[in-house]
Amino acid sequence: MRIFKQRVLIIVVSTAIAAGCGTLAGYLLGLALTLRHAETRLQPYADRIFKEAETTATEARDELAKINSSPYPACSDQEIVWLHKLVFQSEHLKDAGRILDGKIACSATLDRLVEPGALIAPEFSLPDGTRLYRDLPAFRIESQTVITIQRGSAYAVYSPFNLKDLGSGAMHFTVTDVDATSRHAGRLVGETTQAPVSILTKDGETRQGDTMYFTRCSARYTSCISTYISIPEALRANRGEFGAYIVLGGLSGALFGLVCSLLYRRTKNIEHQLRRAIRNDGLRVVYQPIVDLRERRIVGAEALVRWNDEDGIAVHPEFFVKIAEERGFVGSLTELVVRHALHSFAAAFQTQPDFRLSINIAAADLSDPGFLSMLDRHLERESVSPANLALEITETSTARQELAIETIRSLRSRGYSVHIDDFGTGYSSLAYLQDLSVDAIKIDRAFTRAIGTEAVTVAILPQILSLAAALKLQVIVEGIETEQQAAYFSTSGRDVLAQGWLFGRPVSAEVFHEMLTEKVPEEAAF
Repeated sequence: MRIFKQRVLIIVVSTAIAAGCGTLAGYLLGLALTLRHAETRLQPYADRIFKEAETTATEARDELAKINSSPYPACSDQEIVWLHKLVFQSEHLKDAGRILDGKIACSATLDRLVEPGALIAPEFSLPDGTRLYRDLPAFRIESQTVITIQRGSAYAVYSPFNLKDLGSGAMHFTVTDVDATSRHAGRLVGETTQAPVSILTKDGETRQGDTMYFTRCSARYTSCISTYISIPEALRANRGEFGAYIVLGGLSGALFGLVCSLLYRRTKNIEHQLRRAIRNDGLRVVYQPIVDLRERRIVGAEALVRWNDEDGIAVHPEFFVKIAEERGFVGSLTELVVRHALHSFAAAFQTQPDFRLSINIAAADLSDPGFLSMLDRHLERESVSPANLALEITETSTARQELAIETIRSLRSRGYSVHIDDFGTGYSSLAYLQDLSVDAIKIDRAFTRAIGTEAVTVAILPQILSLAAALKLQVIVEGIETEQQAAYFSTSGRDVLAQGWLFGRPVSAEVFHEMLTEKVPEEAAF
């Protein structure tokens, strides 16, 4: 019970830590993506305001040109009526009139002033002589910014950002203009911001402090549009998106931690179970027939290890063999297979001296100084000749070529046969096979499956068979499941051995001995 509680505690703690890491990762990722999303929205917002500003400014200048070319005397009754009609027909103009001697003399809404107003001074003077005034008292409309623009003696009053849809919640904008005389840059319309002039008068996006900006400057006029949003405002405006990243990060981290904990526990548990199973002889060995394709006669068998864990669940050999290799006890597993296989077939070797039993060995076995003596010991105990035993090594296990060559030579000098398993998936080449000096190659099932298809691997098979013939190597083909595949090799003109479900699945030693007395039928069904 105590061990169980400890395991549960470990799983809970590791899951919580992973959830915390996932939450932090989700927070950081969400922060970056949410801010980037908010930042990308600044440009279209600036473009929308820019388009409206350009349209309004262009219209204002066109109206000023009309007023300056008025067919009526300045501030005459006819001109005031004409100005009234001009403003009425305009979309953005609020008023229009004349400024004479620095004072407003008349307008479409104020008519002709009997006593002209006080002198007014422009906030911005542009290079073409145009003057800009902000919020002149005579034309102020509640809280809306009103711009007065003068050219010559004509002026027009307009509210350039009067469309209702220009407001955008958390995003803000300001329009900056530059005076042609003083080179002073200041706010024309929009909100007041503490951003430096270098940001407000230069195209592009930037960040300063906790605020993100996007600025677009006009090529026709001296104004620039800047849209901006602070990081806290961006997170509040996108709190759903930001929160989703945090939650998903936490859930993903928790799930990852839970899965890793369970897998680690499962792996550790399987390692201990496998060690106990080897120690208690709890694995079983099955045997798959190897047949002579021409005679359809069983001439050998491959010993394959099988294991069900303590819960009765079958564990795939590749999985538990890999664990044994990684944890450094694969030699014990190899010895178990050798012991079972030799004991089960000792009598068969006496009646069928040419029968050969194939056993897989791992890369670690090749470097184990006690491996050869282990083989000799079990052969002597069962009175079996080394000639009856074929040792299968994978191409990848021979990566340490010098060690592999030395061990293979020692094995063959004692009378053992050495085969390269899964040929075609690793390192083998003509020179490499010559150096290894093996007895046979087992063609990987991937090549067998390609027979009857247009796969590129089919074209390689004749070259492999020719290579084996040139080196005088026996060929064993894995994965034969159909008569078409068997026919391909049986008609190749070479002596080929075969192994696959067409000739028999892996079975116990007892069942296999019964099969030895029978010839494999032309169309075996298993």
